[in-house]
Amino acid sequence: MVAAALIVYGIWFIFIENKKDKRKINAELPEDITYKTAFGIGLFQVLALIPGTSRSGSTIIGGILTGCSRFAATEFTFFLAIPVMFGASVLKILKYFVKGGVFNGMEICVLGVGMIVSFAVSVLAIKFLIDYIKKNDFKAFGIYRIIIGVIVLVTAVLSAD
Repeated sequence: MVAAALIVYGIWFIFIENKKDKRKINAELPEDITYKTAFGIGLFQVLALIPGTSRSGSTIIGGILTGCSRFAATEFTFFLAIPVMFGASVLKILKYFVKGGVFNGMEICVLGVGMIVSFAVSVLAIKFLIDYIKKNDFKAFGIYRIIIGVIVLVTAVLSAD
């Protein structure tokens, strides 16, 4: 399933990029995205429940298919990740406490440092990707997904023996 999702989404990215001249852009910037378009993009986020599907990949594809530019779709995708990541983190911490877990002072410090470093690295990675998308398309990402999907498929077949 993971290999299939990697390959299918890779093909989908390449297909969408090859049709870019034929699609109508309704949202050039993230602030141009309407509530209706945002809802449509959110529906694509549900596809991330499929193993091997990238949440950001599915929402970027959803953004492009609903009329957003690559830039608007990509930036909106990262904004969309904030409540998802925050909610997942809060849920994980709550489950930890429900199971009787506690944090001592050192663990709180380590968690804090980890959050700060994670945030800084995320900002740098997002900045890099946004700058990349301004100058390039998603074909390389599509090819990457196909290659990884084939590697996963071959590995699964070879390890089944």
